[in-house]
Amino acid sequence: VQLQASGGGLVQAGGSLELSCAASGRTFSSNAMGWFRQAPGKEREFVARISWSGGSTYYTDYTDSVKGRFTISRDNAKNTVYLQMNSLKPEDTAVYYCAADVTRAHYWSAWIGKYWGQGTQVTVSS
Repeated sequence: VQLQASGGGLVQAGGSLELSCAASGRTFSSNAMGWFRQAPGKEREFVARISWSGGSTYYTDYTDSVKGRFTISRDNAKNTVYLQMNSLKPEDTAVYYCAADVTRAHYWSAWIGKYWGQGTQVTVSS
């Protein structure tokens, strides 16, 4: 299984970027996919997750700090997950990682991924 992330870069505060993550080796249409990030000196944190329950029904979760600014989506035919990031802030600067088969043990537990892609750097300048 491979997850190939792309789309990172340098952007000014208030700008936008879209990250993509293409999975290969198996399909993940029945599994949740998501994004995490790790800022310098900090632990990796959950950003967003999307699951598909068939037809046009998707469920999404976001960490509070990105709600209203980031949008996660997926294209099951392409086995790809996206993260549209708008109104970027300097505090969004981090290495962003895509993950597949994102689950949690309990509703109060942290989200974790079973499969991970390489990170892509997102830098937001003030």
